[in-house]
Amino acid sequence: MLDAALVMSGVFLIAFVFAPVGMGGGMLFAPLLHYGAGWPIDGTLLAVSLTLTWAVSIGSGRRHRLQGFYDDAATKSALYGALMGALIGVGIVNALGDSLDTVFKILSIVMLIWALVKTWKKHHANDTADPVEPGVRKPKIHHFPLRLGSGLGGALSSVLGIGAGVIYVPVLQQQAGLMPRTSIGSSLSIMMVVVPVAIVALLSTAPSGLLGELSSLPWWLTPLPFLAFFGATSGAKFGIERISQENIMNIFMALVAIVLFRYVADVAQFNP
Repeated sequence: MLDAALVMSGVFLIAFVFAPVGMGGGMLFAPLLHYGAGWPIDGTLLAVSLTLTWAVSIGSGRRHRLQGFYDDAATKSALYGALMGALIGVGIVNALGDSLDTVFKILSIVMLIWALVKTWKKHHANDTADPVEPGVRKPKIHHFPLRLGSGLGGALSSVLGIGAGVIYVPVLQQQAGLMPRTSIGSSLSIMMVVVPVAIVALLSTAPSGLLGELSSLPWWLTPLPFLAFFGATSGAKFGIERISQENIMNIFMALVAIVLFRYVADVAQFNP
C-alpha cells in the first residue's frame, strides 16, 4: 500500500511539474514505475509510461490550445517525421528483447544529460521571458530538419516510453521559429497524436503475454491515467498563470538530476 501511494503521488506530481514545460513526463514516469513499483523495464512498463504521457499531453495540451499557444502548420509538418519515428522505435523495442533494460538506461542517461545541458543553457541565456503574443513564429518553416528532428523524438518516444517533448520543443523553436509557450503547446499536440500510435503498435507487435500482464494490474492502471490527466490540467493552468518559466525549469532540472544519478549507478554496477 505504501508503494502504491508513493507511485500515485509521484504520477500526479510529475504530471503537474512537466505539463507547463511541454513534456509528457515519461522521462520520470518510467523510473517511478521501475524503482517505485519494482516493475522490470519491458514492454509493459513502456506501454503504461506512454499511457500516462498521453494523459498528460491531453490535459496540458488542451489548456495550451485554449490559451492560443499552438501552431497548426508546424505541428502538422512535424507529425510526418514523428509518426514514422514512433513506428521505427517500436521495431527497435521488439528487436532488443532481453537487452532492453541496459540499452534503455544508457539511452536514458544520454537523454537526461542532453536535457540538463539544454535547460541549463536556456536558464542562463536571459531569454526565458514568455511571449506576449501566442502563435508568433518566423515566416518560414524548415520542413526537412523539422521532420528529421521530430522523427528522432518519435523513435525515442517508443523506445523510452516518453513523450519526447525534450526533443520536440527545441526542434520547433529552431526549425519553425516558434516562441517558447507556442512550441510547448505544439509539442503537446504532437504527443497527443504520436503517443497513442506508439501504444497501439507496441501492444499489437509485442510478444504474447503483454496484454495479459496489463489486464492483471487493473488497480494500478485504472487510477494512474486519471491522476496524470488531472495533474497535467492543474499544472498547466497553475504554471501558465502563476509560475515563472525559470522556477519551472529549476524544478525540472532537480528531478532529472535525481533520476540521472540513479541510472548511472545502475549501469556502473552492471558494468563494473
